[in-house]
Amino acid sequence: MPYGGVPQTPAEHPAASTSLMPPVGSGGQPGAAGGYGTPPPPPPPPAPPAAPAAGGGNGFSQPTTYAKGQPTPARGTRVNAGAPAGGPAGPAVPAAGGAARRPAPAAPAGTGRTRKARLRVTKADPWSVMKVSFLLSLAVGVILIVAAAVLWMTLDSLGVFDSLTKTLKDVTGSDTTGGLNLMDYVGFGKVMSFTVLIAVVDVVLLTALATLSAFIYNTAAGFTGGVELTLAEED
Repeated sequence: MPYGGVPQTPAEHPAASTSLMPPVGSGGQPGAAGGYGTPPPPPPPPAPPAAPAAGGGNGFSQPTTYAKGQPTPARGTRVNAGAPAGGPAGPAVPAAGGAARRPAPAAPAGTGRTRKARLRVTKADPWSVMKVSFLLSLAVGVILIVAAAVLWMTLDSLGVFDSLTKTLKDVTGSDTTGGLNLMDYVGFGKVMSFTVLIAVVDVVLLTALATLSAFIYNTAAGFTGGVELTLAEED
């Protein structure tokens, strides 16, 4: 109760004057040294610029020149950039990675992988079959004509026809008739005419049979699925 009606300031306990908050340093950080008003520490100095690469600042190395007869280092190694041109090269420095690069060993022959594919022939175009068969049969006819001509001339040069003609005349001849003359039947003209006729018939028959076979194959492939083929390819 105040005395005389005048309010009295309450007594302060000594323990109440002690603050429980830690001191605030510079920048508002609790516990920092210097307190308020202390200037911040200077920034760290900038890092020194990196040294330029050997051979100039353009990123390319200087070419190394070797003298005639001078041994060169193994492939994948570096040579000191300070070595004089034409002089002995400096010690070889391994390339990035710690070891010199070595060429990969070649794969032994005959060990490649074999890929196989199964295909099925389901249709043969009759028009293409006819064209191919015609050209093949024509080639066979020409070969037949040439072979017949060469064979006839070979036998005639060996005297086979003369011997056979003489033998037939002796066997079939008589006092009134001269006998059978073989050259009347196997003369060069008659042999070549007969050979050409056979070649023409061969061309027509082979072409027709091949085309008919294509139609028959297409019909059969429609029921059976065609002929299966296995193709292999080595890497």
